[in-house]
Amino acid sequence: MTKEINTKLLVIGGGPGGYVAAIRAGQLGVPTVLVEGAQLGGTCLNIGCIPSKALIHAAHAFEQARHQVKGSPLGIRVQEPSIDIAQTVHWKDGIVQRLTGGVGALLRKAGVQVLAGWAHIDDGKTVTVQPHQGEPLRVHCEHLLLATGSEPVELPSMPFGGAIWSSTEALSPDTLPKRLVVVGAGYIGLELGMAYRKLGVEVTVVEAIDRVLPTYDPELTQPVLDALKKSGITLHLGCKVQGWDARHGVHVRNDTKAEDFTLPADRVLVAVGRRPRTAGFGLEGLQLDMAGRHVAIDAHCRTSMRNVWAIGDVTGEPMLAHRAMAQGECVAEQVAGKTRRFEPMAIPAVCFTDPEVVVAGRTPAEAKAAGIDCIEAHFPFAANGRAMTLQATSGFVRVVARKDNHLILGWQAVGQGVAELAAAFSQSIEMGARLEDVAHTIHAHPTLGEAVQEAALRALGQALHV
Repeated sequence: MTKEINTKLLVIGGGPGGYVAAIRAGQLGVPTVLVEGAQLGGTCLNIGCIPSKALIHAAHAFEQARHQVKGSPLGIRVQEPSIDIAQTVHWKDGIVQRLTGGVGALLRKAGVQVLAGWAHIDDGKTVTVQPHQGEPLRVHCEHLLLATGSEPVELPSMPFGGAIWSSTEALSPDTLPKRLVVVGAGYIGLELGMAYRKLGVEVTVVEAIDRVLPTYDPELTQPVLDALKKSGITLHLGCKVQGWDARHGVHVRNDTKAEDFTLPADRVLVAVGRRPRTAGFGLEGLQLDMAGRHVAIDAHCRTSMRNVWAIGDVTGEPMLAHRAMAQGECVAEQVAGKTRRFEPMAIPAVCFTDPEVVVAGRTPAEAKAAGIDCIEAHFPFAANGRAMTLQATSGFVRVVARKDNHLILGWQAVGQGVAELAAAFSQSIEMGARLEDVAHTIHAHPTLGEAVQEAALRALGQALHV
């Protein structure tokens, strides 16, 4: 006989959105059950954000050592370095294990019951869980939260397996390939492609659009494009992959030039995007309203069915862990009886290429398209003292504000270490700051953050260091 339990909130998915929702609900005294079929932490902690940044850091450290073999302006000289990729992966896995273990501890502390197994939705109030071991368990709930995340998109001509990698395999290589072809010049493809190039791999990138990072404006991506070329990465933009075979490599078509060619490759990383995970667990039985491939939600993260909620990647773009976390907290508080809406003024996005790219709020083009009369200003890192000491003078900070009242609408930056500016960018927009608020706030010297103040000053016509 199938065992049955009851709970107020049932969360399907233990990624950033799901586990944050469960922890916050537990803190608020809501009886909560969380079901996760793989590992707590989801894609982000296990095979996404965290391990990719670890690999990127290791690759950057290795590249720095290689550049110092013949000496450097800093006076550092080293012998030819080598890298033990197995040890690198082991170090990366250690970070992942500490973080996922910490998530488990936090869930226990909040009183959340975690079920390790795969969920199948019977109806909006009932889910059957097949644990990894033992008999099925039926869970009855008052509120159901879908936090099932997303998965990499496969190319029909190049399904994942063997020499064809998704980002998951690229983060845990047994050995480094001699030649890697990356399909897709979005943030995942370029982050990992640049990391592999720093590790000494011959990297070629193929992109169907005629430029890199297509979702960012060209002014922001130009420094990244320059860095790609300088690093020795070969780019084939405006080209489409046709297939792959072990003997010849990746078959590519350039429609503009009406030519076909082949790229030799030991491994192929397919990074053409991600899609919401909506199949395989009975979701279709709920007949929820959909918006294309993803579950449609309102400003409260409610679906079209009463007391069925959805957060994170399964609800579409932007597919960002911090968006899912904020949505998870929002839902938990509503289930606990609080009044909440998910209507952020800005959700920052960071591309961890080298240089990094950060965007928050509106770009100049977006403000113009919305019919807003705005002003914009840049401050180059070439005029920032801290950037000079870091040998990171490429890039800039850009601010966008209304012309009439100087309300800040958006920030963008490209450069080394600019990911750490994302919090300041979002906070100023969320708090309704004006150019004067940022320009007249004392920023510590010497820091990259001074470029934020200087951009605001320049927008006001008060530039001091440029």
